[in-house]
Amino acid sequence: MALTTDAVDRFEASRPRLEAIAYRLLGSATEAEDAVQETYLRWQAADVDRIEVPEAWLTKVLTNLCLNQLTSARARRETYVGQWLPEPLLAGDPMLGPADTAEQRESVSYAVLVLLERLTPNERAVYVLREAFAYPHREIAEILDITESAAQQIHHRAKKHVAQGRARAEVDEAAARRIVEEFLAAATSGRTEPLVRLLTQDAVSVGDGGGKVPARAKAFEGALAVAKFLRGLFAPGKAKRDLTGGSPDIHIASANGGPAVVAVLDGRVVGVMCLEITDEGVAACRNQVNPDKLERATRRWTATDHDAPVFQVF
Repeated sequence: MALTTDAVDRFEASRPRLEAIAYRLLGSATEAEDAVQETYLRWQAADVDRIEVPEAWLTKVLTNLCLNQLTSARARRETYVGQWLPEPLLAGDPMLGPADTAEQRESVSYAVLVLLERLTPNERAVYVLREAFAYPHREIAEILDITESAAQQIHHRAKKHVAQGRARAEVDEAAARRIVEEFLAAATSGRTEPLVRLLTQDAVSVGDGGGKVPARAKAFEGALAVAKFLRGLFAPGKAKRDLTGGSPDIHIASANGGPAVVAVLDGRVVGVMCLEITDEGVAACRNQVNPDKLERATRRWTATDHDAPVFQVF
C-alpha cells in the first residue's frame, strides 16, 4: 500500500527516536537500522488512517521486532568468536538519542550497554523505555502486552541489576580527560607501574575482534594483568604495523558519552577503546576492533572535525 506524503513524513519524524530505542535495545547500529527499516515496512503495509496514536504503534512494533532479534542474537552470540561487545557510537551520532537527563546519558553509556547484555529481553526493553525515554509503566505494559504491575516489577529488577554493576561513581568530563591523557602516557612509557597506579585493583580489559582481528577470547582481570596487556598493546612492533597496514593515529575522543581512545589509519577507524573511569581509577578498557562494528564510527569520524592525534602508535 502506497503511503501518503503525510504518513511518510510522520514516520520520518519518528525515525530518530526509533533508531535510538533500537540501538539501546540491540547494542548494534546496523541491527538497529534494520529493525527501523522493518518497522517502516510494517507501517507501509498498515491502514495508517485507522491508527489512533502512530508514535505508540511504531514504538510497539519496533520494540517487539527488537525483542525477537534479541532472542535470536543470544543464540548467535554463543557461537561468536571471542568476546562480544556493543558497537560504539562516536560523539554527535544521532543514534545516541536524547541526553538531557542523567538517566538518558547513562542508558547509552558503553558500560551500561555491556551490563544490559545480562538482562532478559523484557528487562532490557522495560529499562530502556523507562530510563532513556521516560515512558510511563502503563504505556510500557501496552507495548509489551503485560500488566502495569509486571512492568513496574521488571523495571525494579532491571534497574537493580544495572545499579549493582555500576556501584562506583564516575568522574566529571574534565577530570576524565586528564586521566585519559595520563593513561596514554603511562601506556606508552614501556613501564607497567604507572599503569597499575591508574587502574582499579579489579580492572578488566576486554576486546572484540569478531574473529577478523586478533583479540583475546578471555578478559584480562586485575590491575597488573591489564597493565601488562596495555603495555604490550601500545609497544611498537613491525608485526603490528603489518597487521594493521601502518601506524594508526591515536586520538582522545568520546564514544557513547564517555571517554574513549580512537585509533585511525588513513581516515578509517580501526579501533575504539571505551574507558570506564571511576573515582577510584580506570575500571575497564573495552576495545572494539571488529571492522564490521566500526563502519559507522568511520563514517562519523570522516564527516566531523576532531582534535589532532596525541601520538602515532606502533
